[in-house]
Amino acid sequence: MDSFFNEPAWIALRLSLKVACWATLLALVAGTGFGYLLARKRFFGRELLDAMLTLPMVMPPTVLGYYLLVLIGREGVVGAWLQHHFGINLIFTWQAAVIAAAVVAFPLVLKGARAAFETVDMQLEQAAMVLGVSPFGVFLRVTLPLAWRGVLGGTLLAFARSMGEFGATLMVAGSIPGKTQTLSIAVYEAVQAGQDDTANLLVIITSVVCVTVLVAANKLTPNRNPQR
Repeated sequence: MDSFFNEPAWIALRLSLKVACWATLLALVAGTGFGYLLARKRFFGRELLDAMLTLPMVMPPTVLGYYLLVLIGREGVVGAWLQHHFGINLIFTWQAAVIAAAVVAFPLVLKGARAAFETVDMQLEQAAMVLGVSPFGVFLRVTLPLAWRGVLGGTLLAFARSMGEFGATLMVAGSIPGKTQTLSIAVYEAVQAGQDDTANLLVIITSVVCVTVLVAANKLTPNRNPQR
C-alpha cells in the first residue's frame, strides 16, 4: 500500500494539492480585497486597474512566467532582495509554483468577488453603519455573508485553475520530481517520455479532481432564475 501511494502519480497529486491550496488561499485574500475595492469604490482609473488585475487570465502563461522570473528571479527586484537579506531563493522551489498558480488564479476570485459584492444592497451596509458598526465590521457581518456564495464559487474555480497551471509554473519552478513537478507538468513529462500508462493515470486523476471542483462551483453559483 505504501509503495502504491509513493508512485510518481500520487506524489505529483499531493504536490499539486499542496500548491493549489496555498495558491488559492493567496488568491482568495487578494481577490476578495480587490474585488470589494472595485465593487464599492469609485476612483479615476478603476476600470484600468480592473483590466490590469485581470490580465493574467488572458496573458500567455510563458509571458507571465517571464515576468515572474524578472520579479522573483535571483537577479529580480524581489528575488535579489530576498536573497541578499534572508538568503531565500524562490526559483525552482514549490513556493515559486505557488506564486505562479496564485497569480494565474487570482482573476477568477477577483471577478467572482466583485460580481458578488455588487449584488449586495448598499442600503443594508449603510443601515449597519448608522447603528454604529465599524466599516470592517460591516464587511464581516453584512457584506461578506451576503456575497459568500459568489466569493466561494470564484475560489473553487481558482483552485481548479491552480491545479491545472503549467506554463508559468514550469518557467519559475521547473520540473523536479517530488519537489516541483505538479500533475500538469508530470503529464507533459510522461508524454514526452512515451509513458502512456502514467500519462493516462495522471490525466484521469486531474480530470476527476477538476470536474468535482467545477460541479461544486456551479452548485454555489447564485441561480438568477429559480424555478418556482
